[in-house]
Amino acid sequence: MAAHPEEDTAAVDNSFLEIEEYHNRTYQSYAINNLSYLAPSDEDEIERLNSFHNVLNRVFDGRLIFPPIQRPRRILDCGYGTGAWAAEVAEQNPRCEVLGVDINPMMQPDEMPDNLYLQVDDLNRRFTFSAHNFDLVHSRMVAAGIHANRWPQYLRDLLRVTRPGGWTQMVELYCNAQSDNGSLTDDHALSQWSARYLESMEGLKDLRAPLRLPEMMREAGFVDVEHRMIQLPMCGWATDQRENEIGTANRENIHSMLSSLAIYPFTERLRMSIQDVHLLVAQARLEADNPAFKAYFPLYVCIGRKSRSRR
Repeated sequence: MAAHPEEDTAAVDNSFLEIEEYHNRTYQSYAINNLSYLAPSDEDEIERLNSFHNVLNRVFDGRLIFPPIQRPRRILDCGYGTGAWAAEVAEQNPRCEVLGVDINPMMQPDEMPDNLYLQVDDLNRRFTFSAHNFDLVHSRMVAAGIHANRWPQYLRDLLRVTRPGGWTQMVELYCNAQSDNGSLTDDHALSQWSARYLESMEGLKDLRAPLRLPEMMREAGFVDVEHRMIQLPMCGWATDQRENEIGTANRENIHSMLSSLAIYPFTERLRMSIQDVHLLVAQARLEADNPAFKAYFPLYVCIGRKSRSRR
């Protein structure tokens, strides 16, 4: 891992490197013990996250940065995961310093661009970066990590470290299965999986936060807020060729995600048996694969600018 010139950085605390096993999946002990993040951090999950990154690249036509930013000098990536987004941004902007923060250092790539610096920290803590620091702050797929009561301050932290005139970009998946033709009912496995997942995080995470990104960004003080919802198909059910290809590419991610997101919270927080979890996941996968359901997860994208007059 490249050392970073930021002040007050230190070597990774060994507590962030400890792991434990649940039902043949590997988890970071710190994340589990602090209820910070309840998904695995093993090779299967690294593969899934990289697959999901490639799907999102298809969705966004290869665009990594959405706001109109010319020649960024410093970019912050909150929740870098496998480092895929941060590494690509660093490669495309070699004169830009890209800094990533994540709770888990064990999914980092072996090789990184020289201008990419990855740090370990819990996003549920107050940011230690100085104010007005980054041209772009990127936050993607952190709803399963941010504590429910942390969101207002998290948005204020994003605003504080964004430079005046700079932008924050947020991308979140709402893990509540939908059907484009209304054929999914509450009795279907995908609907039951979604309800159980939301229930398993109740009082701990706000999995509905993606629906409120524009309001939260405005309340935090961002201006020029723009947002959109994109249907992320679970398989190749769309008649449009581009959408069909996205769904086909997303199938592998969905299959893995339905299992990886569920195993710990369903067994440890809902006290379901692992056999019942596997059965529900298998049934949900069959429905996700069935083009007749036209199943999708809503993907929310939101950008906001920090006013030039805000200091």
